[in-house]
Amino acid sequence: MKITMILTRFFRNTSYALSAALVALIPSTFCAAHTQEQESTPTNALATITQVTVSEPTPQWRNKLDGDRVVEMVASSPAMNGRQIPLVVIKAAQPHRPTIYLLNGADGGEGNANWIAQTDVIDFYRDKNVNVVIPMAGKYSYYTDWLQEVPQLGGKQRWETFLTKELPGAIEKELLANDKRAVVGMSMSALSSLLLAEHNPGFYAASAAFSGCAASASPVAHQLIGITLDQAHATPEQMWGAANSEIWKHNDALINAEKLRGTALYVSSSSGIIGQAELPGPQENFLEGALERTPLWIAGGGIEAASNVCTHILKAKLDELAIPVTANFRPTGIHSWNYWSADLRDSWPVLKQALEN
Repeated sequence: MKITMILTRFFRNTSYALSAALVALIPSTFCAAHTQEQESTPTNALATITQVTVSEPTPQWRNKLDGDRVVEMVASSPAMNGRQIPLVVIKAAQPHRPTIYLLNGADGGEGNANWIAQTDVIDFYRDKNVNVVIPMAGKYSYYTDWLQEVPQLGGKQRWETFLTKELPGAIEKELLANDKRAVVGMSMSALSSLLLAEHNPGFYAASAAFSGCAASASPVAHQLIGITLDQAHATPEQMWGAANSEIWKHNDALINAEKLRGTALYVSSSSGIIGQAELPGPQENFLEGALERTPLWIAGGGIEAASNVCTHILKAKLDELAIPVTANFRPTGIHSWNYWSADLRDSWPVLKQALEN
């Protein structure tokens, strides 16, 4: 089976994002470039927040809510024509506490490949005395402002406007939060978490990116992002226009790494080498289990290996700029939730220090 067929099947079955990681091999990503602000729809309107008191039993993540400190809220986005965006909100134990915006991958929280369904995120953050806001929508969006409407993704895609202009003022008022916040993403949204911080200097005290790629403006990245968007029958041109345009450079987090100065940073990746967590269990027939997992090992291993190279290059760029960053490079592991769950724990000291200062 050709590797492209394996990758396509992997993303269709798991809703993992295809990180534009191989672009890290291209030297041009180190070049300085003049950037131009991406056009966006001006809006001064905040989202309208509604707390959901009675939920349908589906999707399954609703079963994890307790109706007390772990609740569902809905935010209406003016920039997206009033689109109703469900949020899982983990409330801090006390008022006047910071807020972490935790982004899902290509699934966007709309399927089963999300933080709530795949990790113990609720139990982990419950005793940290911070607010955590997890949008449960935005599949294949890269949480960015798109140039074109995409009917199959719900019409207007103005996710950066929503996440930085509409949601924080409304949800933080609702939660009686303070003005300290962090943004965290994995796979597809790892790039998003860096770009949101770069495009809004000083807005986030910290940014964390797990298994992603900062670079996005090269032809290689264009192809890889295109494979991800193809799952939604969308194109990179619908998102950011023609390749090599100023908008693509504006949305290349490696080119614009200087704008991360002053933001506490955590980045991570695994090597792509199969780890203990990926091996068949002691109760399985090893050969049968290995054959069953082979497509996952090939696709998930290849993606994570590329992300690993890309993340090393981001680390080198930040070191060159003398911008502090905590980098966690694991010797084994593929593109999977086992490692992103571990990243919640490993990134917490960085986030905590930034949010408490």
